[in-house]
Order: sequence, then C-alpha cells, then structure tokens
Amino acid sequence: MSTDRRVLVHADRAALATAAADRFLTTMGRLLDERAEVHTVLTGGSVGIEVLAAIAAHPQRDSIDWARVHAWWGDERWVPAGDPDRNDRQAREALLQFVAMPARNIHSFPSSDEGIDLEAAAARYDEELRRAGGGDYPALAITFLGVGPDGHIASLFPERPGPTVDRPGVIAVHDSPKPPPQRLSLTLPLLNSSERVWLVLAGSDKAAALGLALAGAAVADVPVAGVEGRERTIFFVDEAASAEVPESLIAPTSYWTGAMDQPDWSP
Repeated sequence: MSTDRRVLVHADRAALATAAADRFLTTMGRLLDERAEVHTVLTGGSVGIEVLAAIAAHPQRDSIDWARVHAWWGDERWVPAGDPDRNDRQAREALLQFVAMPARNIHSFPSSDEGIDLEAAAARYDEELRRAGGGDYPALAITFLGVGPDGHIASLFPERPGPTVDRPGVIAVHDSPKPPPQRLSLTLPLLNSSERVWLVLAGSDKAAALGLALAGAAVADVPVAGVEGRERTIFFVDEAASAEVPESLIAPTSYWTGAMDQPDWSP
C-alpha cells in the first residue's frame, strides 16, 4: 500500500462532507493553476453525494474554473438514463447543475436504454477515457470512492471477479450482490492510477471495512484494501466509522483528526 495514507476523523458525516468539500476546492484551485485541465472521478452513495452537495454549497465554489474540469464516474448502475438510481443523476442534482461545467466535460456512463449491451457500454466508456487522454487514459487528479459495509468500492464487490482484474480499464459487472445486478465499473488499476484517491465513509457499519483495509486484508475479500493512489490515499471518516478500529491498525504518522490537521498539509 501507499506510504502516504491518511485517516482524517471528523465528528459526524456533516463535518466529514464539509471538510472533504473544502479540501477538494482548495486542491482543485491549486491544480488548475498548474495545468490546463483537471480530471476528477466522482462517486455515488449517500456520503459521496453529501460531499458533492457540500461542494455546491461552499462559498468558494465559484472560484473554480469549472470549464477546465472533467467529471467521470467510478461506476454506474445499468439502468435507463435519468433513473433516480444513476450516480450521474444524483451528482447533477447535488452539484453539477450549480456549476458552469460544459456538457462535453461531463462524462456519464452509457445507459441501458441506448440500444447496446453491457460489454459494448464498457468498451464505449473505455474508448471515451482514452480519447480524453490522447490515446491513453487521462491523468486522474482526484478520485472519490465510497465504501460499502462489505468493503466494496465502485462496483467491485468481494468474492467477485472485478477486484482482481489486473489491467486498467472499464468492466461489465453482471453479478452485483446489490441491485441492480448489472453495472459498469472502472477497474482497481485504473482507479489507482489517480494521483489522489479520497475515500469517504461514515457510520458504525463501515468500521469493520475500514479496519480490514488498514490491516491489509486480501483485495479479493475486501476490495477497499487494494486502493492506493499514486501520491496519496485519504480516508475521510466520521467518529462512528473509526470507533471500532484499533489504534494499532493506524500508524501514528498516518492517523490524523480534524483538530490535528494542519493548513499547510497539501492533500
């Protein structure tokens, strides 16, 4: 795993979302000062969407040149366009409708009503990613991931083939244990190609997954254990999610609370 991992503990999920939003906007502003465009990967899930809503409500939201930001998704449910269960719809309602991001920069997964099958949809999204990167995958700067109680990330579930796919790309998922069974997902190597991977999780039902991830569990059994950003891997958690994690599983240099966090630490 990465030698630069942080666990940032916040009082509750609202504080977590606010802190993640603040770091996102600070980091995004700095990255846009350094490069022409920035690619970010969004996530669904209740906490992930709360983070996006916190970004939308943040007073610094409009300081970002959103026209130079590209939004992708880590996974998507294979349902029709506009379905309330789609991650892209939830992201649009929480954040994207409030910022000046051009439609061409919003890269949604194909939907089940486009007249193609799941494998073709995976291939299409893979091709779109490669086009954006000029023939290879784009440089992903910030990737958000939620974490399930079973330790799944994106649509990579325990004891399924997805977590052990060893190539960057997009895969069709046919056997999700959560409905709907058919989904699309980025693979772990592609997610890990991101400079920064930020995981957001809240609630006592996530404590076991967090503990197993930090203990280095097998990726096939606990997919989140395989997450490793190229530069940093950050767990944004609330106290409930961290309450059952033995401190011995978190190295002192990797354990940060909101109070300990220093403003000059660059995420």
